[in-house]
Amino acid sequence: MESHGEKLHKLVMQSKINDTNEVMRRKVTEIEKIKIERKKTENENFGPTRTPNNFNDMNRDPVFPDIDLFPNKAKERPSAPSHAPTKGPGKRMVLSKEQKTDQFIKSLEAEGEVILEDTQLSAIQSRSSSSIPPSDPITVTIEEKLNATVKRDGGVSNFYIQGTLALQVLNDVDGFLQLQIEKQDVPGLTFKTHPNINKELFNGQQIVGAIDPNRPFPSGQNETHLVRWRIEGLDESFLPLTVNCWPSVPGNTTNVNIEYEASEMFDLQNVVISIPLPALREAPSVKQIDGEWKYDPRKSVLEWSVILIDQSNRSGSMEFSVPAADPSTFFPISVGFSALNTFSSLKHAEFYAHMMVRQGLRDMPSSLHRTWQLDPL
Repeated sequence: MESHGEKLHKLVMQSKINDTNEVMRRKVTEIEKIKIERKKTENENFGPTRTPNNFNDMNRDPVFPDIDLFPNKAKERPSAPSHAPTKGPGKRMVLSKEQKTDQFIKSLEAEGEVILEDTQLSAIQSRSSSSIPPSDPITVTIEEKLNATVKRDGGVSNFYIQGTLALQVLNDVDGFLQLQIEKQDVPGLTFKTHPNINKELFNGQQIVGAIDPNRPFPSGQNETHLVRWRIEGLDESFLPLTVNCWPSVPGNTTNVNIEYEASEMFDLQNVVISIPLPALREAPSVKQIDGEWKYDPRKSVLEWSVILIDQSNRSGSMEFSVPAADPSTFFPISVGFSALNTFSSLKHAEFYAHMMVRQGLRDMPSSLHRTWQLDPL
């Protein structure tokens, strides 16, 4: 049985690998989007365009990611520009992937961030993110994001959860399939499906399948988002983590006591609690803490981090002091974390392969990636 320290060490190493993979994935995605937009511009200028009529066309012309599945709700901030940069006079500088990565790291260092270099770990991360392709021919990714605003005197507002189900198929021959899912009856849960998904089949039998079963799902290294959902009408009792902050000013010093309490619904990973501070000449005096802390003088923020919250540490506290300041200075507090289980408990149960004419039915190895996170506001 692994000790708590060994578990923390593994989580730290995995967190480093995940962070580097995520940065590289975003860079590759940005480059691919720019290429796609340039091709679209060339087609508009030099030839007629086609109307996408299947999943493959929609991957080349990414219409689905821009569809507003919840038109009355606030839209998420786009992760990359939706149009190619316009050409203008003057010189342009073209950066390779390595140059962009170096520039990203240098910009973090210039902003005061501490960059830990590990040559062996970086080499492993680089190989895992670029040279080694996915091993499973079919991958299902289920992700949920929680957004909530908790008031200082209690109560919660703007509390909702958004989820997505994405499919990645490496080979065309494996694209003729249907996905059986299982979901719990969660109050306030609504679904939206991709325009090319058979809605009657999904609503009646909880099967994700194409309207035309003779056309495969798109294949390649990119994911195709098939289903999105939203959960609303939740109250404060559904919050997996709550934070209480008690600043007091006994004289020329402000003492701040802050504590967290986590429910038993989830084990939380990479928990970061960010407390705004007044402008300081030196770092705050941290007297007691369960976890680790870091002071960012550029943002004037104190970050309290806990790698893992499980049965052994469902509650924790921190105490620090700064020169006398208005108690409202220490609000609002931002919280971010992730978890392996999803709020809706949505999961895929079985694949149905439709290859009777092409290859006959056969077993297809697959993998499921399931994440749940709260992004700092």
